[in-house]
Amino acid sequence: MSSVPLPPLPPVPGVTDEEFEPAGRSMIELLDEDHDRLGRLCSRAATEPAASDVLVATLARHLAAEEQYLYPAVHSVLPDGPAIAERELAADADLLVALRRLHSTTDDTALWSITERIRRHAHRAATEIFPALREHCSHGELVRLGNRVEIARSAAPTRPHPGIPSTPPLDKIVDPALGVVDKVMDALSRRTTWEEDL
Repeated sequence: MSSVPLPPLPPVPGVTDEEFEPAGRSMIELLDEDHDRLGRLCSRAATEPAASDVLVATLARHLAAEEQYLYPAVHSVLPDGPAIAERELAADADLLVALRRLHSTTDDTALWSITERIRRHAHRAATEIFPALREHCSHGELVRLGNRVEIARSAAPTRPHPGIPSTPPLDKIVDPALGVVDKVMDALSRRTTWEEDL
């Protein structure tokens, strides 16, 4: 198996990194749940205006987490990883532009476009990317990445910001800074950004 680019674990006497079994959920499980949630939100946004804001925020957080952890892992461990990561980053950049349009309009065609792009994005992940990662990464690596995805999502922007850096290390600096600004704007405008608050 190839090694995923992760910082070393703190030393534990008598335990190697390979023997350590981290707690948490795998990155694949978390991102797959996001894809399901995004599908539900697309359906709800067609009839509930508040769901559109939640869709925008959820997708912005999801894409930020994928750019920080999924695509670098894909790039590093899969034989054709660099090409896959480049393709997905380009698709995400287009998705952010479409998301900005949805965020600024109530146009039904914008929602339809986002829904179709999310459906294709989730399909590629489920049929191509996730199975390959399961084959090339250890369960412990996927859990350690999952822990980082959860942190990245909580610090990520809640609005689309096309054109900002989408690869490490800059995205890991810029995304949390924009996330703070977005969260302040959300609080001031009382914008709903979590599905459970709908």
